[in-house]
Formats: sequence, C-alpha cells, structure tokens
Amino acid sequence: MGSLYMFVQTILSYQMQPKIHSKQVFWARLLLVIWCGVSAFSMLTCSSLLYSGRFGSDVVQKLHWNPQDKGYVLHMITTAAEWSMSCSFFGFFLTYIRDFQKISLRVEANLHGLTLYDTVPCPVSNERTHLLSREF
Repeated sequence: MGSLYMFVQTILSYQMQPKIHSKQVFWARLLLVIWCGVSAFSMLTCSSLLYSGRFGSDVVQKLHWNPQDKGYVLHMITTAAEWSMSCSFFGFFLTYIRDFQKISLRVEANLHGLTLYDTVPCPVSNERTHLLSREF
C-alpha cells in the first residue's frame, strides 16, 4: 500500500513541477520509488520461494535462523529487502520537508460557554482573557 502511495505522489510531483517544487525533487522521489519497487519485488520473490515448501514445512513458524538451515540465504535476502524498502519510505517522506515548510497553520479557539452543557454565554470575550484570576 505504501508503494502505491509513493507512486501516486511521484506522479503528482511530476505534474506540479516547476510551479510547486523543482525537478530535482521529482527525480529524487522517482529514484526512491524505483528503489522501493526493486526492494518489494525482491522481497516478494524470495519470500514466495522460501515459503513454497522446498525448504520444509516449519519455515513459517521459524523464529531463529542459523546459517546452516535450508533457506537461510533467501531469508536473509528477504529481510534485507524489507529493511531496504522501509529506508526508501523514510527517504521518500523526507523529500516533503521543503513542501511542508511552505505551509503555515493558525488555530483560533473561541469559548462559547463555561462547560459543554451550558447554554448561557461565556463571560470571557476572547481566548486571551485569563480564565483564572492571579489570586490562585
């Protein structure tokens, strides 16, 4: 699902350049999507070979692997590909730093009553008025 999200966002990045961000951002995102795709493909291929039944039926429940076990190499490739894919996700999300720096949000809080159940208007006129006196 994350790979699909990255792919769609990369297409949107291509359509938004150069008005929103530069071509370098698009190329960085495209490179990370390709990296993620290669990692996902190798992970799915090796894990399907590993769980095909050629290496025994206890592979599914195996928690600790030894180098002499059948399927150890495929397990290590699958594990490395999974970590590689997670690193590509992290790198992809880091490309959004500059985009989010261009956005600013401001929140205004208005108090309309003393509690959630009051129907009487609140005596406080705005959110900058102290709710408690300084005597406390």
